[in-house]
Amino acid sequence: MTMAHGLPHQDSVGYESIRAWLGDRCGISYPDHKANLLRQRLARVTHTYALRDLNELAGAITKGDRQDVELAVMHAASTNHTFFFREPEVLDVFAENILPQLAGRDEIRIWSAAASTGDEAYTIAMLVAEKLGPAALRKLSILGTDISAPVVESAEKAVFSDRALSQMDVAMRSRYMTPAGEGMFQVNEPLRKTCTFRRLNLKATPYPFAKQFQVVFCRNILYYFEPEDQAATLRAIYDATEPGGFLVTSVTEAVRDLCDAWIPVTTGIYRRG
Repeated sequence: MTMAHGLPHQDSVGYESIRAWLGDRCGISYPDHKANLLRQRLARVTHTYALRDLNELAGAITKGDRQDVELAVMHAASTNHTFFFREPEVLDVFAENILPQLAGRDEIRIWSAAASTGDEAYTIAMLVAEKLGPAALRKLSILGTDISAPVVESAEKAVFSDRALSQMDVAMRSRYMTPAGEGMFQVNEPLRKTCTFRRLNLKATPYPFAKQFQVVFCRNILYYFEPEDQAATLRAIYDATEPGGFLVTSVTEAVRDLCDAWIPVTTGIYRRG
């Protein structure tokens, strides 16, 4: 039997088909050295839906009549490791330099793209309350989007383990969160009301927003995309951002090389001209 990447030929064909589908449909790229990781995640999907192997799974998603399986594969492939106050050096610039510029606005509109379970969106809400005062929450609207339906549902519940809160100041946690069972905490209602969560595929451009955002967070997701999808996503985010608005990325993502319309401000921060 022919082997490829340590897989029987039949499963190898299915694996490559799924990998290509993820790239075409979602812009998610899995290099060869991450094959075992993706195979492990896909194996859980085949088990859940009683499919024989990756070849049958590939057939199920490419026919287009099994949205439940398609969503499960998207969820399995997307990385959802996140926590509150991730990359504090970037958040500090947002709080100290960007938020004061929004203080006088009638509306503050922020988009957390690839929001995962909502840690980032609720972190942003806390920073607004801390920097601009609790009254600012009444004019704050944060949209959190993710391709994975299960993490969107989790974000709406706003319940997190103490592990997700390990980088959060304890005093801040007591101000904005309430104990919700052993080792669990729920974000308080005033912050929850500022956040709305929806499914969105970042590759499905242009984005369907009625109003532009003043700040867009797009962190720790672009490097899962192929370069052409990275560039297309950054152009679409540019169009969804107000003139003079900001893009907040991860410190490891070089936006300028992919879309020179964004003006660098400092590490991880860009501005729309």
